[in-house]
Amino acid sequence: MKPLSHQPSFTTALPQDAEEKNFIRQVQGAAYSLAQPLKFPNSAIIHVSDLAYELGFKEEDINDSTFEAVFTGQELVKGSTPYAMGYAGHQFGHWAGQLGDGRAINLFESIINGQRWAFQLKGAGPTPYSRRGDGLAVLRSSIREHLCSEAMHHLGIPTTRSLSLALSGEQVLRDVMYDGNAAYEPGAIVCRVAPSFIRFGHFEWFAAQGDHELLKKLTDYTISTFYPDITGSGKEAYLEFFQEVTDRTLKMIMHWQRVGFVHGVMNTDNMSILGLTIDYGPFGFLDPYDHSWTPNTTDNQHKRYRYGAQPEIGLWNLLQLANALFPLIEDSKALQGILNSYKTRYQQQYLSGMAEKLGWQKANASDIELIQRLENLLHEHETDMTLFYRELSKVEIDHSPEDAFKVISMSFYELAQMTKKIKNQWLSWLEDYGKRTKHDNDKSSLTSVAFAKARTQQMNATNPKYILRNYIAQMVIDAAEQGDYSVLREVYDMLKRPYEEQPQYDQWYAKRPDWAKDKVGCSRLSCSS
Repeated sequence: MKPLSHQPSFTTALPQDAEEKNFIRQVQGAAYSLAQPLKFPNSAIIHVSDLAYELGFKEEDINDSTFEAVFTGQELVKGSTPYAMGYAGHQFGHWAGQLGDGRAINLFESIINGQRWAFQLKGAGPTPYSRRGDGLAVLRSSIREHLCSEAMHHLGIPTTRSLSLALSGEQVLRDVMYDGNAAYEPGAIVCRVAPSFIRFGHFEWFAAQGDHELLKKLTDYTISTFYPDITGSGKEAYLEFFQEVTDRTLKMIMHWQRVGFVHGVMNTDNMSILGLTIDYGPFGFLDPYDHSWTPNTTDNQHKRYRYGAQPEIGLWNLLQLANALFPLIEDSKALQGILNSYKTRYQQQYLSGMAEKLGWQKANASDIELIQRLENLLHEHETDMTLFYRELSKVEIDHSPEDAFKVISMSFYELAQMTKKIKNQWLSWLEDYGKRTKHDNDKSSLTSVAFAKARTQQMNATNPKYILRNYIAQMVIDAAEQGDYSVLREVYDMLKRPYEEQPQYDQWYAKRPDWAKDKVGCSRLSCSS
């Protein structure tokens, strides 16, 4: 296998925990603690993503036993010293204190094609931050993270990546729904890859400890390593940094809203300082469009992290980051100004995003009423979000409302039960939508044929045909737990081109089946992994 080099930055710039033994404890005055992966003599990689090729690995490298040994933690890259990061955070709106990498072990950093990458194993054993956990992971949750990390990348959404998925060769005890019915499941290890795994919670941890020197070191390191365009220093640099993080966070969340992705656990320790989607736990994609839906059973009562609240929660989390950075800036008015910019940009990005989804050149204040009517209608009768927007691209300007309704009808659940009142509201909206779209056509310099083609291309480049629906993920899991990885490979290949037609995968372009409506793993998920 091609040699891998360890080119550390995080461990070079920031202090190590003085205690080198791996046992659960509170840590002070350090950014990380040493932690070795457990030895799994029967571990075996069952899937490698195309990220391997992007990183320069060839087929013979992937098939080399060293590749498997390194990315299951059985061998270490020369010169590397595995470690777990320490951080804190707010969980479900409450301060949780020290958290940290409870089952993530950072293997090494490397610069590949001018890009810094950190390689991290999830499920490879306990760390000093494991609290009451065992540091292990199961196949069920590892498949979901492996597939969704890569699916999000191909959807064009900023995300951590997944290089490989492996069986640990051991059984892990888990209580899936926290109802006292624990059972053994196949253990698994995911190799996660990102430029950095630093979270909002890193900054909160040092601020809570009152360690402003370490807070400054972390912030300076993050800026110099990952925000090189910020060239100033002191307060102005820190404000620019916070503005950049704010902008990236909003951009990421607007992408989530665009495709109907619900993170499920938007705690501050699950927020990347680089604006990447991180920590795929009880996530889900909307089947029926529903602002109040959350995939996380732990969040069922209060629905703090429901789909419709994600932009608001992003702002709340940024406020906690602002509080953590305040000792370096000491200017609440400037920080509040940046938080206010999030609200303004949200409105702008919401309108522009809806214009792209609906096939318009742009949207303005006069379009808000039509957009709001649509969102209300999508709630009136269960309507599949992905199918609706994808089928809407097939509605032609000269279609009658009835013809347009027939085009989008496959997106409705229980169509026969739709009331006449709701259908009439749809017909009225489709008529007004056609007029609004025709207005763009009339203003365009393109011919009607060219305009229709450009509109369809725009909509199909914005609204994916294929997403990792929870029921699809569960079908992959069910097969894999029986030793069949063919469904995993098929779904992975499909998700690499989510905006393309791919008729060979049309069986996956369908509404959630009835059997999945209340099935654990499809509609109900927990943090148990």
